[in-house]
Amino acid sequence: MERLREKGYGRELIINKEGAYFEGQSTIYQPSSLTIVKVYRFEGESDPADMSVIYAIHADDGQVGYLLNAYGTYSDRDHPFYEDFIRNVQVDEQTDL
Repeated sequence: MERLREKGYGRELIINKEGAYFEGQSTIYQPSSLTIVKVYRFEGESDPADMSVIYAIHADDGQVGYLLNAYGTYSDRDHPFYEDFIRNVQVDEQTDL
């Protein structure tokens, strides 16, 4: 997380039924307006099934931030719109993050 913050990705992307927005902003984005530029995966120490994923995100208007998602016990998957949204975001991974 600290590495992303240092590179300007300090705002969390929040997903709801209407779309997604960066915290502190009012612009609502749809998946077609966003690109995942880096994916970081972390496994739980006691249970590898407990995994967290951090996505570095670019919006088509130049805004950047991150999206944190948990799997296993702390999963966000109980919101079907969340998984559908992520699945429809373009991925174009960058190596410099």
